[in-house]
Formats: sequence, structure tokens, C-alpha cells
Amino acid sequence: MTPRFSRLAAAALAVALLGGCAESNAPGTATSPGAGYQAGDGSFTIWQPAERGEPIEISGQSLDGKDIDSADWAGDVAVVNFWYAACPPCRAEAPDLKALSQEFTAVHFLGINPRDDQAAASAFEDTFEVPYPTILDPSATIVASMQGKVPLQAMPTTVVIDKSGRVSGRILGRIDPEILKGLIEDALAESS
Repeated sequence: MTPRFSRLAAAALAVALLGGCAESNAPGTATSPGAGYQAGDGSFTIWQPAERGEPIEISGQSLDGKDIDSADWAGDVAVVNFWYAACPPCRAEAPDLKALSQEFTAVHFLGINPRDDQAAASAFEDTFEVPYPTILDPSATIVASMQGKVPLQAMPTTVVIDKSGRVSGRILGRIDPEILKGLIEDALAESS
């Protein structure tokens, strides 16, 4: 067992133990004050290279009108965060995602927002000083392209894309920065 995997396993155990103390929510139910989202539990999944399937394709325009195409990331690692402005855990994790994007400057970070309009998404980005682009995805086309990896209703969800363009890891719910950092470092350490 590698040191990185041991730390991820220890972190997962801590999340599971702490999760046992939290109030449980049935899938698909809205809770107050964050009504309108299905909370993830912070659990993470790692797919081994043989289990990752086909490369994903993401394209669209950022909130500031720049074209984004995941084909431009060929050979690089990327982090894709699915969020929307009124989602409490999305707001809570925004500073951690910002910090990680600034730490891992060779990694492409991208937000995907399937629910908000331009004004709401831009206000969120301004409030949290998000340094990476977001694509609005009102028809959930990008979410659908990751079927089996990204649940349609679980917000936030964060995925790590390996150097071959495939989903190598996923966190459902608010990220634990150490777990996401480990998933990024593992993807960076892999050969193409």
C-alpha cells in the first residue's frame, strides 16, 4: 500500500466515522436550510485505470465567453466541480477549491453549473473569487456525458480527470481538501 493511498484510506475511515454522527438524509429528499439539493456524504471513489472507461468530452463557453474544450487538456490532469450558487456545500467548499487550484497550477480546474443563469453563477464566482472558468450546462449535457460517474442530483460532485481524459476519482458532496489533493497527486503521478 503506497503512503498516499494509506492517507486516503485513513481519511476515508475518518469521514465514515464522522458521517455516522451526522443526521441522515434519504436520497432525493430536500432538507432545510439547503432545500433543492441532494447532499452527498463526502465519500470518494477511485477507479483503477482498467475500470475508467472512455475519455470524457467537455466543451462549452465559460461565463466570460471563452471557448473551453477538454481536448485541449490532452496529457494533463483536470478537476471538474459540479455546483450551483444556492447549494450550501458548494458555497462552503469554494475557498478550498480556490486554494487547490492555486496550489496545482499545472492542473486544469473547471466548474460546471447545470442550474443557474449567467447572473447567479457570475455573482457566485465574484463572491468567492473563483480563479478558474465555469460552463453553464442548463440541459445537463455535460452531467449526462459522465453517466455512472456523476449523479444528476448530487451537488456538489467533484471529479478528477486523468491524463488520458478519463474519470479517475470522484467526491460526492463537499470536498475534503486533503482527499481531493490526494486524488490529484495520484493522477499526476500516473503515466499517460
